[in-house]
Amino acid sequence: MTARDGPNFLVTFLNESLAILSNESYVGVMQKVNLEQKLAAFTDHWSPKIVGELNGQEVKLVKFQGEFVWHHHDHEDELFLVLRGAFRMEYKGDSGLEKTLEIGAGEFVIVPRGVTHRPVADREVQVLLFEPAGTLNTGNVRDRRTVEKLQRV
Repeated sequence: MTARDGPNFLVTFLNESLAILSNESYVGVMQKVNLEQKLAAFTDHWSPKIVGELNGQEVKLVKFQGEFVWHHHDHEDELFLVLRGAFRMEYKGDSGLEKTLEIGAGEFVIVPRGVTHRPVADREVQVLLFEPAGTLNTGNVRDRRTVEKLQRV
């Protein structure tokens, strides 16, 4: 008689299967994500949290208020989708002049790679980010707001 034939086989099989299914990187498992629940799981500002991944991209949630650091990303485009609140995306155009876009709830902006920018929010804003995995939140700048290793919520 093998271990597969024993009475504990089913229990072992189910435990191993559940361990695999609980692994977020398991290929082929679809999961629903409730953004309100994920946003309720944290209160800190300027610290993006990973809530999903697809095709080498990460879906992140972030809350912020105030001014962020001026920065750019040499190799990554970034998408900012406002879920609640509003913010200004300040950026430097080709001529070096500062420009501003107002982004409100239900709107998004894509910041092309290489564009120097900083988000600014007068009040707390909740944003979904979509960007390549490994994108550093402060881009080419390292400062107190740089988050080297993102948390998952």
